[in-house]
Amino acid sequence: MTCLVDRSGRRYPLGEPRWRGDDGSPLMLEPLPGITRDDIDTRVRSQWRYAAALPEVGRPVTLGEGTTPLLPLDVDGLTVHVKPEWFNPTASFKDRGTSVMMSALRAQGVTAMLEDSSGNGGSSVAAYAAAAGIRATILAPEGTSAAKIQQSRMHGATVELVPGSRQDTSDEAVRRSASTFYASHSWHPLFLQGVKLLAYEIWEDLDFTAPEAVVVPCGGGSLVLGLHLGFGELLAAGAITRRPRLLVAQPHHCGPLAAAFAAGSESVTVREWRPTVAEGTAIARPVRDREVLAAIRASDGAMTTVTEPDLVAATHELASRGLYAEPTSAMVLPAVRAFRTAGTLRPGGTTVAVLTGTALKAADTVARLLA
Repeated sequence: MTCLVDRSGRRYPLGEPRWRGDDGSPLMLEPLPGITRDDIDTRVRSQWRYAAALPEVGRPVTLGEGTTPLLPLDVDGLTVHVKPEWFNPTASFKDRGTSVMMSALRAQGVTAMLEDSSGNGGSSVAAYAAAAGIRATILAPEGTSAAKIQQSRMHGATVELVPGSRQDTSDEAVRRSASTFYASHSWHPLFLQGVKLLAYEIWEDLDFTAPEAVVVPCGGGSLVLGLHLGFGELLAAGAITRRPRLLVAQPHHCGPLAAAFAAGSESVTVREWRPTVAEGTAIARPVRDREVLAAIRASDGAMTTVTEPDLVAATHELASRGLYAEPTSAMVLPAVRAFRTAGTLRPGGTTVAVLTGTALKAADTVARLLA
């Protein structure tokens, strides 16, 4: 039977509600064998077409997440395929992980849960908790975009704003976990199982081949780890012959993983960071820092940071080309240019860039950019 494992190697049953190990470390699912194209249920028009790649999580809690388009985008003569994840039900990639996580929680009998989020994760959890019949409380930084908070409240979640930084919100959630089950998208291992299905979808989008590289923005790193898991399973199943390189961007104002990667460290160094317009990636102490850094290195990947002026310019540029991405997502555009300048990306290879969320949910931020 597949189990959860903490950093010390202790194993835990998959069927019991648990968000971290007894040693306080994050949990990962033991490796799964992956699937091939013959295992895809082509009758299903959602990411659950890849359900054979998942552990047993009970009856799906689904709102139709996944099957987002893959669009060509010319970046200074380099063709990049962008994956606009705002086609998911609550307009961000988080729905992929939340759907699988909430399915497991409902099967485990969880009736009330707590989440902390700078916006997209919270609104996703609120929607899927409503679909699952689970009461949700969302803690969010007081500076979170109003549209994201409004969405969570409309889904029936209790939303509480926490003074201070994104990290202060996470710390408050951990304190409250003693009384309410903490189903954090940063901590819960089944969330990663949902995000990994994005790798399967990219593989199918590209006619069952792997791209040379995938460019993603990064805060806590769930997108990085999800892609690492998914492509790793495809490799184990013999469906692909190599891992795509994971090319990862963080804002210069809050780039703890990028700093650790550049220093050759296995974990981040705790320090103060500055506020950034890319609010979705403003995470000073990522829970899974060791695993994220190891995943990037295992793919022969790279990291870069993006300045605030470049974030603003990229948001405007993508919008002028019809792609209304929030600054967190727009980060991939200057990242592609930086990786090309460094020789990490070369013409002729297939590159996918993930646009994680829409600017419709960052209306306050966009208004400031226009001003």
